[in-house]
Amino acid sequence: MLLLGCCWVNAAERPPNFIIIFADDLGYGDISCYSPKGVNTPHIDALAAEGFRSTDFFVPANVCSPSRAALLTGRYPMRCGMPVARTEAPGSKYKDYGFAPDEITIPELLGTAGYRSLMVGKWHLGLEVEGSHPIDAGFDEHLGIPSNYSKPRGPNYNTLYRGKQVEKKNAACEELTQRYTDEVVEFIERQKDDPFFIYVSHHIVHSPLLPSKDFVGTSRKGKYGDFIKELDHSTGRIMKAVRDAGLDADTLVVFTSDNGPTRVGSTGGLNGGKYCTMEGGHRVPGIFRWPGKIPPNQVSDVTLTSMDLLPLFCELAGVEPPSDRKIDGKQILPILMGNETETPHKVLYYYNGTNLQAVREGNWKLHLPRTTKDQPFWSKKPDKTKGFVTLREPRLFHLKNDLGEKHNVADENPTIMQRLQARAKEAVAELGDVRVTGSDQRKINLVDPQER
Repeated sequence: MLLLGCCWVNAAERPPNFIIIFADDLGYGDISCYSPKGVNTPHIDALAAEGFRSTDFFVPANVCSPSRAALLTGRYPMRCGMPVARTEAPGSKYKDYGFAPDEITIPELLGTAGYRSLMVGKWHLGLEVEGSHPIDAGFDEHLGIPSNYSKPRGPNYNTLYRGKQVEKKNAACEELTQRYTDEVVEFIERQKDDPFFIYVSHHIVHSPLLPSKDFVGTSRKGKYGDFIKELDHSTGRIMKAVRDAGLDADTLVVFTSDNGPTRVGSTGGLNGGKYCTMEGGHRVPGIFRWPGKIPPNQVSDVTLTSMDLLPLFCELAGVEPPSDRKIDGKQILPILMGNETETPHKVLYYYNGTNLQAVREGNWKLHLPRTTKDQPFWSKKPDKTKGFVTLREPRLFHLKNDLGEKHNVADENPTIMQRLQARAKEAVAELGDVRVTGSDQRKINLVDPQER
């Protein structure tokens, strides 16, 4: 017998299945279980009511690619070599920028315990870069599109791939969510007798806002809201497939988002959004559901991160996490079980591209000075961010009293300032910064000088 948190799991029993539902650009306040002003999302709300809803779920990047890399590896993007989001298409100056083949991922680790894995949706980690494909990263099956559904992403931006083969050219954005959901439902039915891992990497609610015709006009928030309704419907279909397969008590489902929303979305009162290091860019929905193991109706402000999924899944599957590299994710099962109320994350680092911009310790968050030369390209576009593009002096906020990060209390807390500034120096030394290579930072071939 193996003790996991407060529950005993017989070693002879099959380990749980894992499903990650990963929304794209979904804000903290976009769904109804997080905000009364959010779009009505009954299926996602049911996940929260039947499990654990985090009100302090941190993703270590404010854009797509680095957030995905961190989730799959349990490591900060600077550590695993994916700190920025770039066009990886043939002919691009970033054509060689992709996910490092020797990074160890969740599906690779679970594969050693007999799991079969499926990835559907948006990869955005270098699908066409040698060694960076989902199949190379440990997934047994894959159906999806290389990156954003956007012409600047290259000639295959709307090419649907099955594994490394073209499934369909010129796939319509409106058909993608149903195609992905159909694939997941079929996989669950086919794989129900053996353990599996599914990574559902949605294009919803990233632009272009093109919900399928059945969802147009179903919300009160235009096509953005309609897109969220389609996301909720897909979640409901996946959960029905789990129940129909008799796997409800054997499946841990995680719902979250890659980063905060663009200006059309809602942060639920947090400052900032996508492209910046205010809380609105890094704090997203985080829901965990596992009937009979994770108690229902839990709402927790204990700080968790997307990087915690790798060690969590390894623990439950009986797999040893990698010991030859630093894993930034922590063990969180006792928290999900309701047995522990202290976060394992003593410090969190907020990077914008390769620039360390903020450090958090408990409720204290220090924003560091920065100039326009420090910023990745996305922070320089007009109307893209509400955060600090430039900052001459450091600013300190106490998030419990000031979640909107509006009241600088640096002058009143010199000791806290000194401690967090020391933490920032430690982070730069280890993980790097603009023009600084850290002691445990994967070297990457970036083109723009301000990102080296």
